[in-house]
Amino acid sequence: MGFLSQSKAHHHKRKVTASAWTCAASGLVFGLVSLVGLGAAPAQAQNIFAPVLKINDSVITSYELSQRMAFLTVLRAPGNIRELALKQLTDETLQQQAAKSAGVSVTAEEVLAGMSEFTGRFNLKVEDFNKIIAQADVAPETFRDFVSNGLAWRTVIRQRWQGRINVTEDEIDRQLSLTAPGQNVRVLLSEIVLPAENPEAMQDANARASQLSDITTLGAFAAEARKISVSPSSRRSGRLDWTELSDLPPAIAAQIVALEPGRVTEPFPVQNGVAVFQLRAIEEVDRPTPADVTVEYSALMIPGGRSAEALAQAAEIRANTDSCNDLFGKFPGSTEAQIQRESVPVGDLPTRYAVELAQLDEGEASTALTSANGQNLVYLMLCSRSRELPEDVSREQLKIRLQNQRLQAFSVAYLEELRAAAFIEEFDAQ
Repeated sequence: MGFLSQSKAHHHKRKVTASAWTCAASGLVFGLVSLVGLGAAPAQAQNIFAPVLKINDSVITSYELSQRMAFLTVLRAPGNIRELALKQLTDETLQQQAAKSAGVSVTAEEVLAGMSEFTGRFNLKVEDFNKIIAQADVAPETFRDFVSNGLAWRTVIRQRWQGRINVTEDEIDRQLSLTAPGQNVRVLLSEIVLPAENPEAMQDANARASQLSDITTLGAFAAEARKISVSPSSRRSGRLDWTELSDLPPAIAAQIVALEPGRVTEPFPVQNGVAVFQLRAIEEVDRPTPADVTVEYSALMIPGGRSAEALAQAAEIRANTDSCNDLFGKFPGSTEAQIQRESVPVGDLPTRYAVELAQLDEGEASTALTSANGQNLVYLMLCSRSRELPEDVSREQLKIRLQNQRLQAFSVAYLEELRAAAFIEEFDAQ
């Protein structure tokens, strides 16, 4: 069904880690077996229509939350189901509001076609899929709304930015060369991350980042990184280690591959900020560029931000863990909200997570990031990385793929703006 997006902002307590479509598709791949007997996720028993979240003028009720949790349970979605359901519902509400403002709506015929396309990937008819989810007390309207929201958001993004997507023949030639055997590449990057805690700061950060995009020398970028970047890499003049291009989010990789050494990308929205990347060097590696890269990772939230105590605790955990499986039980009093483990395509990772994970080998961890509110140190560990080998593609297919990657970048940025400007209030559980 195309692209959806996810992003993070300081207004909300939680972090989006996978789009609804990606989560559903991956869940169905390994989840539509032995579904009989699965119960619905626990609902709020006292008042199912009590509000659990308010986003601007819209309210998400306990019933809607319990329905989405049950739906995700059927799909065998990984991670904390309640957290993921809240994130999806929050993003979809913001997307619905944007669609309404833009005058975008979808017809019943379009929704049915979208539902059929979704279930058809797994050789199921819509009515058969509805029977499956009904066993978990999921109403058919829940699946219908899930599809409708995705279609409307995709239309919003295409209407807003379609005319600004221009893929040149040279870019297609470069991408074709990178899919040939022995033509994968790795890159040396430097980064500058600018803080943006509110819409006004985001505007200023974007303006400053646009100025940084005009830098053409390594020395000038390094000096700016040491001076203004809030990333821990600023201590190294913003320099990152060698990274395979395919391990980066497609939206970033698409810009980097067109750069000459010394040149800088356009600004990218990241958690509570904006980032730009400079290409320092590029070289070929002896294997084909994968068509898709899937990353499994764990994120452990350690209270205290970048305090000495939190960093000391992270160092102790690092000394006593060799894999993601070791994390559970190593952190006293840990909950599912503090330890998150997910497997997602690299394009669905938040930008900062993706860049950090791209530099890690399996079992390695990073402590470069903090949570959106700055109150937790993120102990980010790479569990595994799998690469799907490429298929032969036509120039037209490759052009469409590049266009979709750029639309995805616009989608992420726009949703980030919506979240930054939104009033989001979470209610205590009833």
